[in-house]
Order: sequence, then C-alpha cells, then structure tokens
Amino acid sequence: MTDDKKHSRITRRLVRPALGALSGLLAGFAALAVAELVAAGVRPQSGPVVAVGGAAIDRTPAPVKDWAIRNFGTNDKLVLQLGILAALVLFAIALGVFALRYRRTGAAGVLLFGVVGAAAALSRPDSTGLTDALPSAVGAVVAAALLYFLIGRLQIRGPAPDETGSARDDSSDGAGWDRRGFVILATAAAAASAGTGLLGRALSGSKSREAAASRADVVLPAPASAADAVPQGAQLRIRDVSPFTTPNKDFYRVDTALVVPKVDATSWKLRIHGKGVTKPVTLTFDDLLRRELIERDITLTCVSNEVGGPYVGNARWIGVRLADLLAECGVKPPSKGGRADQLVSRSVDGMTIGSPVEDVMDGRDALLALGMNGEPLPFAHGFPVRMLVPGLFGYVSACKWIQDVELTSFDDYDAYWVKRKWARQAPVKTQSRIDTPKPFARPRAGSVMVAGVAWAQHRGIDKVEVRVDDGPWQEARLAAEDSRDTWRQWSYDWPATQGGHTLTVRATDRTGTVQTEKRTGTVPDGASGRHSVVVTVE
Repeated sequence: MTDDKKHSRITRRLVRPALGALSGLLAGFAALAVAELVAAGVRPQSGPVVAVGGAAIDRTPAPVKDWAIRNFGTNDKLVLQLGILAALVLFAIALGVFALRYRRTGAAGVLLFGVVGAAAALSRPDSTGLTDALPSAVGAVVAAALLYFLIGRLQIRGPAPDETGSARDDSSDGAGWDRRGFVILATAAAAASAGTGLLGRALSGSKSREAAASRADVVLPAPASAADAVPQGAQLRIRDVSPFTTPNKDFYRVDTALVVPKVDATSWKLRIHGKGVTKPVTLTFDDLLRRELIERDITLTCVSNEVGGPYVGNARWIGVRLADLLAECGVKPPSKGGRADQLVSRSVDGMTIGSPVEDVMDGRDALLALGMNGEPLPFAHGFPVRMLVPGLFGYVSACKWIQDVELTSFDDYDAYWVKRKWARQAPVKTQSRIDTPKPFARPRAGSVMVAGVAWAQHRGIDKVEVRVDDGPWQEARLAAEDSRDTWRQWSYDWPATQGGHTLTVRATDRTGTVQTEKRTGTVPDGASGRHSVVVTVE
C-alpha cells in the first residue's frame, strides 16, 4: 500500500470523524455561550444548564436525593451540573459525527437541545413566562447553524486534480474537503463563543454585584429583645466536639437551588395574603428593619439528616416575630377560630414550604430572619430574608429567599416536598450524635473522652446516656443549656479497655421521650435510631 493510500485511509477513518466530533463540541459550546448571554437579559435561572438541573432535581425520587446528599453533601449540585455538562458533551460529539453523513438531520438534531432546555425552563416553579424559553431556543438555533456550516467544510467537494493537472476521484479518501475553511470557521466560532460566554457572565455578574452591594450596605439595628449571653459551660472544652455556635461558613446548606439566588435588598418585597388575612400587606426590607427585632439562638435541622449526620447547626438569628406580623394582618391560629391551618412560604426560586399556622403562632420564636451570627444573612442562607420556626424540620419551616406568604389549608394545597411524598407536618425528632471518638478510631486504653451533641428543639434535652457494647446505660455529663430551642453538648469519661468496642448514645427530651432505637430512613418525616461508633482500643 502506498503512503498516499495509507494517508487517505487514516483521513477517512480518523481525521474526519474527529473533526466531526470537534464540530459538535464547538456547536455545543456556542449553544451554551449564547444561551448564557440571553439568560443574562432574561433571568440567570432560565439558562439551560440551570433549568435542566432544576427540572432534574424536581423529578428525582426522594431516596435518590437522600443518596446524593449523603454521598456528596453540599457538593451535590456541583456533581449534578458536571453530569449535565458531561451528557451535553457526549450528545454534541455524537451529533457532530452523525452530521458527517446526515448533515441537515444532524444540524436539526441540535434543536433538540433547545426543546429540552426551553421545556425545562418553562416547567420550573419560578418561571416568569415564555421569555424563559428564549436562552435555550436562541442558543440551539445558533448552534444548529454553526454545525451545519462546519460540517459543510468537511464535505467532499468532488474530484481533485492530480500532480499533472488531470482530474482524480478522491471521493473515497476525503482529500477534497475544505481544510482552510474549516480551520478559519472553527477558530472564529471558538473565539466568538468564548467572548459571548464571558459577556454573559459579566452581565449576570453585574446583577450579583448590585445584590452584594445592597447586602454590604445593611446595618442591622440593635434588637429590642436581645438573646441572653451563651451560658458559661455551654461550650465544652473538648477537642472535635461541634462548637455550640456554628460559624456561618460551616453551617449546612441543603436546598434545590443550583445557583444561589442573589437578591437585591433594595428591590425585595414580601407579600402576606390568603385565607383569614383581613389586611393583606406588602413589606420592603427597610420596613422590616424598622420593626421591633428580636435575637435568638436557634438550632436548625434538615430532614435529610441521617442518624449521626452533619446537617444540623446552631446560630444566633435576628429578625421579626412572624406571629406579630400575621396578627397585624388579621390572622388567627386554628385553635382560636382561624380559617387557615397552613402557611405557605414561597422563595424567589419558586420553592414552596408549608408550615402549620398553629406552630407559628403558639408563642415560639418563629422568625423572619434578617441576620445570622451578627451579620446580614449570607446569600447561601437566604439573604435578604428567610423564615425559621424552632422545633420543625427545615423543609416545613425554613424558607430561604422568601418573597411571599400565603395563608391556606393543608387540604387545599401541597407544598413542594409534600408533593414528593414527604410528611405535611414534621416536628424535629429527639436525636444525639457522637462527635468524638470518630468511627474506627484507635484510642489508647485508659480514660477516653466520649462527647457530642444532642437536640430536641422546642422541647429541650433532659438527659444523655452512653452504652459500651451491650453494657448498662451510663449517664453522660450535660453542658449548660442555652434554651430548649438549641442543641446541647454532652460528655462521658469512658474507662476504656483494650479491644474492639461499640459506643452508642441516646437522649431523653423534656417530655420524657427517650430517643428510639428503631432505625428508619429520612422519608417521610426524618430519620430515627441511635448513633453508634466502632473503635479499637490499643
């Protein structure tokens, strides 16, 4: 076989398919870049990756969500986005190779990208209308045209002249495709897409900067009712025990937002309306700042927290009493003849959370929180305003980026998580956790400090006990209590003997309820069971 024929075969089998795949990738890159630019003018949340990711989260079964949270933690959204991008890459490569044979059909196939993205954007609960379909649609049209023209440069042009000037049939080896035209068009497309994507990021970033500036300008007033100082002895001086107050940067975050909403406090508004509301009201952020503020230490727990899991934290919050606001609007709890038994809070990203009106108005410190640990709420934790109700799991109480409160009934409306088979009402369960020693630790024989935290928000912790293997329960030493709405640290000085041992903890709350040993998963109303760790004493 001559060198020319070898080269022709390599061209036919390797080079052109590779360039077809590259064409698909360039088209996909252009689609995302153009979509991001258009989304900057519409809404950042209408971009195809965010929209498709959000739609995927909405349709993912609860056990799968729990698995993702358990295995990826707060990186679950990053993993989902990377998965979507990987799927797009594979789709783009396949279309590019397919278009080598079926140019028009392959280019038209790119439009499927637009259909999926547009449908996902329109299906999101925060969709503002048909304009949300524009980013995916425009990006797909541009990508289809680009793929069509790129593949055109790879098409065989027919017989090419040989060295003597006579015609030669090169239809089998691909010598007749437009190398120069392809390189020029591919380079220009890559550069234009990069520039378009950067411009889209810059425009979206300008809105984020405005929101950041509004947060930087917030000065939280001194609360009319300040939280008591954390009692001396509430924080045990034991290594590896969770701090009594969780720093903002370490506070857990579990939500469905692929992109953290950046809300400008100067334009934010909250509407309160619905059943039993005789005086509907719309409030601005400044309206809330001018009201009487209270400051409280409150522990929050996510319903996705497995036994012994990390999705619980304690912070000092400042905000407005939600019960006072509701009372001013004419709302009464069901026990006093109120018409509504459910308060539905809506986030700017479309999330809906249903809370029992009775619990919100029974005297506990239910808040519209503006601040967290002495500063305005971080964006990831709900700036400018979030809701929280002590004693209830977050999915029925802790709406972040709240913008609407509607009074209704549980019979009339199912909130986001209830539609996905979670319980309508979910008080926090009595739980405890061993923070030290860690699982599979190898402490030395002798005095070993076993310590951790326990919580039963709005009931309080009365006792914590530790068991070694199948031995008797031994009462642990409790740290000082801040309030019944916060967790409580505990410790037990274990006289450890050599060998393998299992340490188990249980808590008893102020109602006398002992933490159950019956192990259940997180669905439908939170995990139950007792936390244990296995260690080997040397």
